[in-house]
Amino acid sequence: MTEWTYDVKIWAIRKRDSTRKPYQVRWGTGTRPHSESFKTSGLAESRRAQLITATRAGEPFDVESGLPKSLLAKERDISWYEHARNYIAMKWDHSPASTRRTLAEAMATVTAAMVKDTKGMADPRVVRTALYSWAFNKNRWTKEPPDEVVKVLTWFELKSVPTSALADRMQVRTALDALTKKLDGTTAAASVIRRKRAIFHNALGYAVDAELLTENPLPRVQWKAPEQVEEEVDPACVPEPAQAAKLLAAVRDQSPRGRHLMSFFGCMYYAAARPAEVIGLRLHDCDLPRRGWGKLRLRETRPRSGSAWTDSGEAHDKRGLKHRPRKAVREVPIPPELVALLRWHVTAYGTAPDGRLFRTQRGGLIQDTGYGEVWAEARTRALTPAQHASALAKRPYDLRHAAVSTWLSSGVEPQLVAKRAGHSVAVLFRVYAKFLSDGDEAANAKISALLEGRS
Repeated sequence: MTEWTYDVKIWAIRKRDSTRKPYQVRWGTGTRPHSESFKTSGLAESRRAQLITATRAGEPFDVESGLPKSLLAKERDISWYEHARNYIAMKWDHSPASTRRTLAEAMATVTAAMVKDTKGMADPRVVRTALYSWAFNKNRWTKEPPDEVVKVLTWFELKSVPTSALADRMQVRTALDALTKKLDGTTAAASVIRRKRAIFHNALGYAVDAELLTENPLPRVQWKAPEQVEEEVDPACVPEPAQAAKLLAAVRDQSPRGRHLMSFFGCMYYAAARPAEVIGLRLHDCDLPRRGWGKLRLRETRPRSGSAWTDSGEAHDKRGLKHRPRKAVREVPIPPELVALLRWHVTAYGTAPDGRLFRTQRGGLIQDTGYGEVWAEARTRALTPAQHASALAKRPYDLRHAAVSTWLSSGVEPQLVAKRAGHSVAVLFRVYAKFLSDGDEAANAKISALLEGRS
């Protein structure tokens, strides 16, 4: 921890004979003496002038090194490229695989813009691969990258601006502008821009902690992300109950793999479970009575992040529920329709050795490519040509949207819907705003009845 002091004394330059550097600058911070020697009186005077200027400007001095804050920052300064790698190293061990990928994506985007000039820069796609997959993937730091990647990373080591340059607000604006663009030059989604900006802000804060910057410049920059339509679920994507039933039947009827996955998709439709939550679902987390409603206890997610990003080397990471403490459990009541599906599934297929309900033929975790193919075929079978050409149920995730919209349309309180779906009420109101507005007529009727004195 740096110890600062304003108690600084600077003495006259002393000349010593019989030495290679005869001109000595002497000063003290508190009770700590310091000195530097120079070959010429001009160099010594220049150094002494720097120290005097810092004291007159009211700068604190580091007791240990004897340098004022401004000079100490210059001595400690490193390139933005090096700082970004230090930031990744700091975050890595405590981040799940999906977050590691997000961190690497943000740092790759910013670092590509934080260069002194672009002369000799490789193709943007090659740059992205080198930065994203190698420079900011700590799992690969001990591996030998391809020659093309080495060339790109060497270029960035030479061309990257010093971290101290981020004290310039215009340099910060350059980074922020880069965050708004995709590789093809089009504007990125609002959620992506917000996420990358938050990571950039955190990386700048880490630079302050490392005493590379005196303050985080981002809050002082007058910058606004490109305006975009608020992220809402488009009702055109969400299947109605009858359409959902036809899609699930089409999943069941198309192949043995489809029959095995019917209950998988059923958990997304009837329980609003995320695909990564269903992948890790175990039998002991299911209450499946012979009659009536049952319950799922969702306690972990198994997102597919890629083997390059996980500690285990497996494609799927293992983590707690999204935006929840690691040991949090979300209990979701399930209707008799899903209870019957899951009871049939257990009878027909049993479970994996670890109790998982859904698995590949080899016993592994369900892959998004596999269930994606089954869903694509189900859409072809269940939907009309016009519906198939539209966005209706384009992704399996739309089944989760269908569940939430069904609950809202049924009159379930938004707070309870949010609790069962596993997100905040604020997200519910923002993302499902159009479904909430569909209830305006019913709400107006209730208010009119009260105002008119009707029961």
